[in-house]
Amino acid sequence: MGMYELIKGDDQSAVAADPNNNHLAIDIDEGHAKPGDTKPLKSLPPAAILLPPSTQSKRLVSLDVFRGLTVALMILVDDAGSFFPAINHSPWNGVTLADFVMPFFLFIVGVALGLAYKRVPNRVVATRKAILRALKLCLLGLVLQGGYFHGIHNLTYGVDIAYIRWMGILQRIAIAYLLAAVSEIWLRSDDAVDSGYSLLTRYRFQLLVGLVLTILYTILLYGLYVPDWEYQIPGERTALKTFSVKCGVRGDTGPGCNAVGMIDRKIMGIQHLYRRPVYERTQECSINSPENGPLPPDAPSWCQAPFDPEGLLSSVMAIVTCLIGLQFGHVIVHFKDHWDRIFHWLISSFSLLALAFALDFFGVHMNKPLYSLSYTCVTAGVAGLLFAGIYLLVDVYGFRRPTYVMEWMGMHALSIYILIACNILPILIQGFYWKDPQNNLLAAIGIAS
Repeated sequence: MGMYELIKGDDQSAVAADPNNNHLAIDIDEGHAKPGDTKPLKSLPPAAILLPPSTQSKRLVSLDVFRGLTVALMILVDDAGSFFPAINHSPWNGVTLADFVMPFFLFIVGVALGLAYKRVPNRVVATRKAILRALKLCLLGLVLQGGYFHGIHNLTYGVDIAYIRWMGILQRIAIAYLLAAVSEIWLRSDDAVDSGYSLLTRYRFQLLVGLVLTILYTILLYGLYVPDWEYQIPGERTALKTFSVKCGVRGDTGPGCNAVGMIDRKIMGIQHLYRRPVYERTQECSINSPENGPLPPDAPSWCQAPFDPEGLLSSVMAIVTCLIGLQFGHVIVHFKDHWDRIFHWLISSFSLLALAFALDFFGVHMNKPLYSLSYTCVTAGVAGLLFAGIYLLVDVYGFRRPTYVMEWMGMHALSIYILIACNILPILIQGFYWKDPQNNLLAAIGIAS
């Protein structure tokens, strides 16, 4: 299974049938045959994996289009966010366009898992494969985001293990993928589904996992005591400067004294955290807020402290986002009518949005670095509405031509992420130069390096 399949959630393994027509389709689930088949489908020649002449298969294109749209959004905010702060990541509380990218990826991974594991002939084998894929994705994330590549303007590589960044985007996706996959493989009943209530009953143990994770996150975030702490950064002439952060509080959700950062500092070590925290652009830490800028004279001591936006505790709620997407995938599996699917998605999405704004009103603010509960609900709710809209446009009404580019990007999501978002393509381009590294291909076509 290639790396694209890891982030894709294996949804390409199923050929979906048009739910509103009596078409037959063959599901290729990990190469296992259906009951009654004489041999696995993968052993058949390509010509044998065809539908009868009177039928026609139809892939659920909205999955790829949604994924491609998320990739395009990622590229947009990465490249234009510094010029348009309104779409860049929120410095702390609040949600901007950029803050939807990560939850969208997690949501669509969950949807795809609901399709990929609708039949599991061997739970042990399926679990083993899920663990292996998650490990591969974690390893890839360590190489790409652990500090091995030093940037697009520096033709050096390598990372000091003592300072490697352990967490990252791909590692978070791997964790959420693994927990959601294990839940789908082991935690579901055989109850028949003929209504929204029976759907909840069939997957009640998965919903219980999501509830337990949410409660655990809430207890740790608001219940853990955060003591005073220190950190060091390089100063003038390579001397280290030490800063002390005064905390001694519980339940603080500000940048300096929250439990999310404390857990990462205690478990992973502050030297292994992301060194360019998003709160550098807050009004307390930048005179050009919401852009980066010099520190104000009265800047708090925590302004330059490392903080990982993909930390351990915040990843707990990322798993919940993936589990929510998984339930949206179950709607596809158990409801065959287009409008039944859209109805259930809309009910779930608007319920999540209502809960998100209610929580924010009562003080549980939407916050991506902490991956707060209100942030989880609002991003999952928007993802559900967007997915329903894409499904209606592409799979119901068949408007494929306007979405071809997004569909292609969705089918190559991980490759695009590696090449562009992880700066591999710029590094490769600038790696070819004439006599001096500054005389590279980008300089030759008039783009400053």
